Amino acid sequence: MKRQLFFLYLFAIAVLFYSFFITGCSVLKIHPSLKDEFAMQKVSSSNYPEFLDDMLCYGLENGILQSILYLKRVSSSKQFRFGEDSFNAAHMIKSMEHFLNFIQTCPSKKDLNKFIKSNYLVYKSIGGSNGDVLFTGYYEPVLQGSLEQSNEYRFPIYARPCDLTTVDLSLFIPALNNKKIIGRYTGHTVVPYFERNDIEYNAALKGKAKKIAWIKDPVDLFFLQIQGSGKIYFDNKNIINVHYDITNGRPYRSIGKLLIEEGIIERSEMSMQKIRAYLKENPEKVRTILTFNPSYVFFKIEEDGPLGCIGVKLTPGRSIALDRKIFPLSVLGFIETKKPLINVDGKIHNWITFSRFVLNHDTGGAICGPGRADLFWGNGTYAETAAGHMQHNGKLYFLVLKPDQ
Repeated sequence: MKRQLFFLYLFAIAVLFYSFFITGCSVLKIHPSLKDEFAMQKVSSSNYPEFLDDMLCYGLENGILQSILYLKRVSSSKQFRFGEDSFNAAHMIKSMEHFLNFIQTCPSKKDLNKFIKSNYLVYKSIGGSNGDVLFTGYYEPVLQGSLEQSNEYRFPIYARPCDLTTVDLSLFIPALNNKKIIGRYTGHTVVPYFERNDIEYNAALKGKAKKIAWIKDPVDLFFLQIQGSGKIYFDNKNIINVHYDITNGRPYRSIGKLLIEEGIIERSEMSMQKIRAYLKENPEKVRTILTFNPSYVFFKIEEDGPLGCIGVKLTPGRSIALDRKIFPLSVLGFIETKKPLINVDGKIHNWITFSRFVLNHDTGGAICGPGRADLFWGNGTYAETAAGHMQHNGKLYFLVLKPDQ
């Protein structure tokens, strides 16, 4: 046992050393975190944004209730940091309930802004290098599948492999609090887990992972992993909800960025739909392009879905994914960015500015730092189109009840 712990210790040190020379966002890489107090700044009441909701409060009540469900599961003393300020879970519940009670009256814009200015503190994300937040979108894929492999259904959705393990680095180096690595235990040491290419083309998971279902298209499987959850329909009319369980611990690499750098798709035209079209027209490139991203997602079946990282059901148009290391989970937010207008043929003909209240229900492997946010659009044609094309700058704010209210 001592020898095994020694190997784990050496592995942890090696990963820590390696991480100082690599940039990106991955559980395999250890980075100095941006301190919570620097991720957002308090806004003076004279500089509050104009609070206007393009969804007319539709879905907001449900989103807030989902946040309250989460908040009631955690310790009432759990702290939620907003810039240099901190509030416990009991106060966060009070903050949510107070806002919920008010919006249920369907207030006018004037009354809404007056209510917020009188009752709520507002904080703003510092954003990226330009001060803005880059908003992208995600959605819930709906795929046809089978419980049995066949010539039509050839690509498996894998559950968590039995040989995949996680190592809590803080057990070896206390300064690495909340840092972990993912790998596989070989009997003498821990090594990195198999990459996507090994899993999909070299049968690395044979005998190691249950196959939840089989689907028709490897590109569909790839984007199911990117979205993190989805619904699988079977011929017998049954439906299962598959949800992100864990990754293989390998770094996430963007195939969209690869296609831009290789001059295949113009940056201004990049979208999930463009990537799909290119891969459909060039099937011989599918393996090369998809395995450029060594990260691989394993799924589990849930009774309902899709679920965010805090275990509550996502609300279309209201749930967002942020970097959970620097932004408090479940909290009420407000965004200003752009959304698409779509013709009857499903094509985008314009992007318009919008603003709405949102809830921090989720996170994502590519959502790193104060300058990134991912908006959940739901499922269906509009959701897939909006999520696939959204890459727009905007503003991100957070609201919390004043302590004396």
